[in-house]
Amino acid sequence: MTTPSRGLITYLSLVYPLSAISWAIVIHAGHLAVGGGLMVGLLMWTPALSALLACRILRIDIATLGWSWRPARFEALAYILPLLYATPVYVACWLLVPHSFDFASFSAGAGASWGFPAWPRACALLLTIPIYASMGVIRSVASALGEEIGWRGFMLPRLTARFGWFFGCLISGLIWASWHYPLLLFADYNAGTPKLFALTCFTLMVIGSAFQLAWLRLRSQSLWPCALLHGSHNLFIQAIFDRMTASTGKAPYVTTEFGFGLVLTCAITAFILWRSPSAPKAATLPSAELTNPVPVEA
Repeated sequence: MTTPSRGLITYLSLVYPLSAISWAIVIHAGHLAVGGGLMVGLLMWTPALSALLACRILRIDIATLGWSWRPARFEALAYILPLLYATPVYVACWLLVPHSFDFASFSAGAGASWGFPAWPRACALLLTIPIYASMGVIRSVASALGEEIGWRGFMLPRLTARFGWFFGCLISGLIWASWHYPLLLFADYNAGTPKLFALTCFTLMVIGSAFQLAWLRLRSQSLWPCALLHGSHNLFIQAIFDRMTASTGKAPYVTTEFGFGLVLTCAITAFILWRSPSAPKAATLPSAELTNPVPVEA
């Protein structure tokens, strides 16, 4: 019989050593763009590889990782959540931090990339943003799925089965955040603020995100809403909001994944979901596999 603890130990003993290969290469280069960004893509798929290996070692059916496509409302919520918690942060920054709104640079880049430099705003509003928000999210999900197969497909249900809903979510957030620390501390995965500040804000934001992702994973019994939320978060924040924001004054301390703005809004969103009547209970692992931990709504 495979207990939650055995599954967790097996998974974690795989994911960190395997990730160290990509960490070492990126840290040696000093930037995330090494290999045209392919090394970061490989790193993001290391949790999936670790989960699949753990299933193989422990003879767990990979179907238990949550492949089913559940009611569309979970995917819709996953897509929209990052806009709900990120938009207030960036709008507040643009209003309160002088010269932080830099749509001109964003649109100039859009005009140049589409070959219409004379119409930068039209290119940004009619081409770049709509395509980012559709095809761009799909591309982002392809990367995020690698992480979600591991963190939410395999690890989270076992954490909540072992420690309960609250502490399972909390521990999953801490593990997920720590996995990013080597690149945050020793490469260029930061916004230029002091590393202790960036690490603290990033950790708290990730914990808040972990509660949101856990709610989606256990309510839907599927990892797809998690992959969509993760991909939507990365796309809207990193590719759109951050690029519209100038690193001037206190803006880096408010925005990006390393500022305190998303800490506050992700925490509020997580609290609402955690305290909602629909908050899921802990997953159960009867025997060696995860089998339908939470009833699916009609």
